[in-house]
Amino acid sequence: MVALSPDEVAALGRLARIELTPEELDHLAPQLDQILEHVAQVSEVAASAVEPTSHPLPLTNVFRQDQVRPSLAVEEALEGAPVAEDDRFRVPRILGEEA
Repeated sequence: MVALSPDEVAALGRLARIELTPEELDHLAPQLDQILEHVAQVSEVAASAVEPTSHPLPLTNVFRQDQVRPSLAVEEALEGAPVAEDDRFRVPRILGEEA
């Protein structure tokens, strides 16, 4: 495999919108070479006869069917709230939002 040059690493950095110093380019080029070598090794092992999987065991749908059931009344839901306002839970304002 051909080693990546610092210029090629700089081009990758520009594509990723990462500004790299010359020292970082010299440091990253050999590391990226190693990564590419490992990816090439994995690609050699991956056989077309092996079906890709996302999980080693087959999965079945674990969701239950939706069923309409009675829910709490507004008053019951809010009775444990520290503060309620206009039939809603009142919570502290966050992120400097204006009311």
